[in-house]
Amino acid sequence: MKILVCISHVPDTTSKINFTNGESEFDSNGVQFVINPNDEFGLTRAIWFQEQQAANVTVVIVGGPETEPTLRKALAIGANEAIRVNAAPTDGFFVAKQLAEVIKNGDYDLIIAGKESLDYNGGMVPGMISGILGINFINSCVAISVEGTTVSAAREIDGGKELVSTSFPLIIGGQKGLVEEKDLRIPNMRGIMTARTKVLTILEPVTATNSTKTIKFEKPAPKSAVKLISADNLDELILLLHNEAKVI
Repeated sequence: MKILVCISHVPDTTSKINFTNGESEFDSNGVQFVINPNDEFGLTRAIWFQEQQAANVTVVIVGGPETEPTLRKALAIGANEAIRVNAAPTDGFFVAKQLAEVIKNGDYDLIIAGKESLDYNGGMVPGMISGILGINFINSCVAISVEGTTVSAAREIDGGKELVSTSFPLIIGGQKGLVEEKDLRIPNMRGIMTARTKVLTILEPVTATNSTKTIKFEKPAPKSAVKLISADNLDELILLLHNEAKVI
């Protein structure tokens, strides 16, 4: 079984976020980057398939040289090889076109992507890849098992889970549930040293137009100060909840 894990290079949630050029561009100065959490769940599940079913695991990222430490971490976790498409991930459709080309040329059975990235939360790429290539797609996937060429999976829906069965080739939009946070792999020294010698292939992007353009970013409004109301003054509390908080 050949598995391709699509990963994103995203800011750590503890990083302070700023924008430049009239609030239209993300300022990466001083920002620590990590593997997108939804992608890391998928990578960990892929490594399980590698260990239990002798799967070959490749990771792929669309990005410049600055993303290579993220790829090397994925290799240190256990991926067999890595691919970097040498292009800035300008929008979801552009990224989907690049990844679709890699998938088409790689003859992969299972493609694991996070259902959305932590930075833009677009949630578009896995579905777009499915549409471009015409392959089966399961979104919000929280469990997956493979028996021969038959895939059983569970996806999160409102109020519960939906159990589905399908076949290869398949792309999933994974999330927490594929594995739990306690099961995530931390690279050890042996893995880090081995990652230095694993294959990292750099591909040039295929021609693709951007379907969206960023106009401006806005940070959430700062939270207002807390108002403390005396327990004896219920009338004022009700007035504030009605007129200011607008919850009653």
